Order: sequence, then structure tokens, then C-alpha cells
Amino acid sequence: MAEVILMPRLSDTMTEGVIAAWHKKIGDSVKKGDLLAEIETDKATMELESYKDGTLLHIGGDKGSKIQVDDLLAIVGAPGEDVSGLIGGGKPAAQPQPQSGQSQQAASPQPQAQAQTQTQPSSPSVDISKMEEVVLMPRLSDTMTEGVIAGWHKKVGDDVKKGDVLADIETDKATMELESYKNGKLLYQGAQQGEKIAVNDLLCIIGEEGKVDVKAIVAAAKGGAQSTVNTQQPTEAATPTSNQPAAQTANEQQTTVNGTTDGRIKASPLAKKMAAEKGIDISKVQGSGDNGRIVKADVDNFKPSAISNQQSATVQPITQSTSQPVSGQEGYADTNVSQMRKVIAKRLGESKFSAPHFYLTMEIVMDNAMTARTQMNEVSSVKISFNDMVVKACAMALRKHPAVNSSWMGDFIRTYQHINIGVAVAVEDGLIVPVIRFADQKTLSQIAAETKELAGKARNKKLQPNEFTGNTFTISNLGMMDIDEFTAIINPPDSAIMAVGRIKEEVYKKGDGFAVRNVMKVTLSCDHRSVDGAVGAGFLQTFKKFLENPVTMLV
Repeated sequence: MAEVILMPRLSDTMTEGVIAAWHKKIGDSVKKGDLLAEIETDKATMELESYKDGTLLHIGGDKGSKIQVDDLLAIVGAPGEDVSGLIGGGKPAAQPQPQSGQSQQAASPQPQAQAQTQTQPSSPSVDISKMEEVVLMPRLSDTMTEGVIAGWHKKVGDDVKKGDVLADIETDKATMELESYKNGKLLYQGAQQGEKIAVNDLLCIIGEEGKVDVKAIVAAAKGGAQSTVNTQQPTEAATPTSNQPAAQTANEQQTTVNGTTDGRIKASPLAKKMAAEKGIDISKVQGSGDNGRIVKADVDNFKPSAISNQQSATVQPITQSTSQPVSGQEGYADTNVSQMRKVIAKRLGESKFSAPHFYLTMEIVMDNAMTARTQMNEVSSVKISFNDMVVKACAMALRKHPAVNSSWMGDFIRTYQHINIGVAVAVEDGLIVPVIRFADQKTLSQIAAETKELAGKARNKKLQPNEFTGNTFTISNLGMMDIDEFTAIINPPDSAIMAVGRIKEEVYKKGDGFAVRNVMKVTLSCDHRSVDGAVGAGFLQTFKKFLENPVTMLV
């Protein structure tokens, strides 16, 4: 069945999005995770991925078109499927068929089949995404699939004004404040503090008390994910319903492993994704949804069965030991993975195993840089660090070697005209990369001030989406932790990342004697699909010239 993709809210203040580019055209096959389009918001241009497999049947606007949040963006379904009903905002064209069949089944002595056809048209009739009172979980970052309620600023029954902070939402990259965009009373909360809500699921209801049917909206929200299952069920269950008693059909449904009799697993897309990430065989999970459908909570609460544990225990051979036993106790601690850590694992795993990395290491003599830094800090209003000098040298080298300032896009290589340097910052839950935009056009003092401000925001989880997206090159510096040299994994969508080690003294031969100099090693990780070895080496040579002669960066 065709599925509608609505314009997501990609920032906390976004009301509409502009189609910057389509990566698929009507008729193209689409897989889950494929890049559909680039959406320009009020703060950044972000990539929108498909969350289902199928064929792109309709797009809501051409390149440059503006689409309101929660308006129709695209439709993905089966090839040749009639989507005229969905485009018009009504029901899918396939829905009138059960209505015609209803009159035929009304005369049939099968009450169960009749009940299914009567209740079926009502389940998708309520579209909560169009309701003014409904607030859905927004997509607050380009990689966000779900949000965690870090805290509510309003409780049920409180008056809410436009602009009031409703809740703090923890995404995979930051904790952000969600503001109300209407006046009213908070009538319902979709989750409590610490609980997760998938993007575009019901977050809360705001309206006028007594005039909003909260129970109906909540029921529609819970039934929305079931409507596609229910519309398919009559064709799948027609044979057992018409030929066998209801009790026997129920028994058969219990004997199947969380699916239909044809072996298909009934599970929500989010549940399947979470099971894959956790390494859980989803067929072993007991579903608690309608007709045994597996939902997110089932995966969260899944534990290996006691039978499996007993079987594994019986296989273990019992051995006798004649040696003196050592006293002690084995144990371990399980820590729930944060949203940020999940995305780090996913994105860097994809980068490492899809992008063919190669590494170039170069030694930089830092004597002149150390002297220049001391002199600049005597007159600068903000303290300039060695990392700020590395950022500036990289930005100027990228200007001379644009091939490194690029992204591999599959069928083409995108070379950026702007230079945005990402600076990796370690935070409690992992790693985040604030972005210094147009770094080649900024002075060392400007870079130092901006880096300090963004790093502080990152550690306090206050970064906005436009402050951690749009990087074209990344720097990871572990020199302050006494690391001599290391290799870093490329940060998508970049083609390269520079790993910076510490500055240390080195004895070298000078004339007839010996002298001491300060050296620093850097390693450039390159994506061989878009950057060749000679290109990467040329970039490092230019970078070395700038850093060993800092005065050239001031020209």
C-alpha cells in the first residue's frame, strides 16, 4: 500500500521547507535509507532519507518549491499504484473496494468477516497530522529517528502560549527546547520524562478544554500504524475466516511466530530497525500490538527466554577441577545506549565499511608556529590555540586543493565552493562536531572565539542544528591527551578528516652537532572514491607550508 511522506519539521522554528534538490525522480526505485531530497530550512540544508522500500510515485513540489511542515512531500508505494486519493488529501483509491465487498459480505453468515469490513474504513479516516491541536515529535536533526523526553516544562492542565517552552527533547546530537506554536491548554502528553517517541509520533495535544476529543485523537494515533496492517489483513486471512471457525483461526494465529500464516513477520519499521541494531532475532520477540504485531516496546523489553537459557546451560560440559579454586565473583554492567552513541555507531560504521579509507602521515615542525602564537596572543583579545591555527591552515589549503573539499555522491562527486571545517569535540555521551563556517575567510581570532563558544555549547548540549551540520572537512585533535599520532574515521559526508597529535621535542642533526626542535604529526584519512593519494599528499604539503610559516596565513 502506498505511504505518504510529509514535510518533516527539521528545526525547532521551521514552518516550511524549500526543496533544494531531489535525488530521486518519479518512477525510481527507493530503498529504506536512500536519500530522497535535500530540504532547505530556516537554519540549514538537510538531507531527507526514505523510511520505506518501494517506487517514488509522486512528489509534492519541484526544486525550489516551498512546502509547509506536515504537508505532502512525496508518496512511495508499489509500481503503478493509484495514489490519486492520497494526493487529494482523501483516502487511497484502493479503499472503496472493501466498501463494495461489504454489501456482499453483509448477506454472508460470517459475522467475523462482516465486522472486519465495517471497522476497516474508520481506522484511517482520522489524520491527526492535519489537526491543529496535535503536536508531533519533530525531526530536530538530519539523522534523528526518535527523541527522548529530557523534561517537561508544562504539565497536563497548564495554560500554554505561543513561544512557551513545552519540553526539552534529547536527540542523537543535542538536547533542544521545543516551543509551542499555538495558544491553549496542555491536554495530553505522549510520553513521560526519560521515555522515547519516534519522529512524527504523537508528542502532545494542545487545545481548548472540553472542545477537543483527546481520547479519539490518542486512539487514532495508536491506530495509525495499524491501519496498513488492517487493510491487508482481509486478503491474508480470508481463507481461514471463511472456511474455519473463529476459535480455530485464533489458535492458528497463536501458533505462528508473531506473523501471518505465510511466515511474514508483523512488526513496525521502528521495531525492526531497533531489533537489527541490538542484534535481536525479531521472530523470537512476542508482539503486544494488534494481532500480535511487534512494536518498539516489545523490542525494548525483550529478554532471552528461560528455555533458551536452560538449553544453553545443559550443553555446557561439567568438568571437575583438582586445582585449588580461586575465590571471586564474575559480573558485568549493561548501560543503555544514548541517542548520540547510536548515531555515532551507525554513521561511522557505514563510513568505515563503505568508504575505502587510506592514510597519509606527515611531520610538521612547529617552532615558528609556537613563536607566532605567543606573539599573537600578546595582542589578541581571545587566546589563540594551536588547534585554531590548524583549522586556519586546513581552510587555506582546501582553497588551493578543492578536490579534498568534496563528497562522494554515488554517481557524481560534489565539490564544495564554501569551506566549513568541523572540529570534533568530546562530550559525555560520545562525540559531536561543531562547524566553523567559511573558515578560510575568518581571522585566527574569529576562529578561536567561535570554536570556544561552540565547544561550550556542545558540552552543554545546547548546539542548534545549523551549528553541527554542513561540514565539508573535519579535524580531530587528541594532542592535548598526549597522543603522538592516530588515524580517524571519515565523518560523512566529508571526503577527508585530519587526525592531529601532540607537539613534542625531537633531537635532530644540525650541521656538525645536534639541536632540538618541536614537531607534530598529522594523519589525513581520505575516501579513495573521491580523493586520490597524490591529491591528498599535495594538500598536506600546502598545509605544512602554512603551519610552518604562520605569517603566510595572515596575508
